[in-house]
Amino acid sequence: MKNLDSLDRRILRELQKDGRLSNTELSERINLSQTATTERVKRLTRDGYILGYTAKLSPKKLDRAMLVFVEIKLDRTTPDVFATFAAATRRNPDVMECHMVAGGFDYLIKARVADMEHYRRFLSDALLSLPGVRETHTYAVMEEVKESSALPV
Repeated sequence: MKNLDSLDRRILRELQKDGRLSNTELSERINLSQTATTERVKRLTRDGYILGYTAKLSPKKLDRAMLVFVEIKLDRTTPDVFATFAAATRRNPDVMECHMVAGGFDYLIKARVADMEHYRRFLSDALLSLPGVRETHTYAVMEEVKESSALPV
């Protein structure tokens, strides 16, 4: 972040709040000309600070109201087992995030499903059926206290 000045940071903060801002609205919010704003956004994108734009969807309305976190412990940690596991999780639409972690288990998965019945099916068909999976621990979320993808800028 060494190359970012205060205007760059303001642009990033505003776009994190609302990625649909027009260049005109953005330039007004940061008090900079439209041309200069456009050039800064292009540079921030080219330099990899802005990775893309998405819409935030309602899990409840899309029948994905149940959020679960699953710890996965593998029986062996070999490159082929890691590759197979990673490929399977990338293909699975129920998996929102999958992280290889250090500590008492190997992977942490964040998944969204409709309900407990769907979760049981997801667990048996998508996770426990993978080669190398030895153990899982599931944490069903009762209340989402804070959910954000915004980074401090």
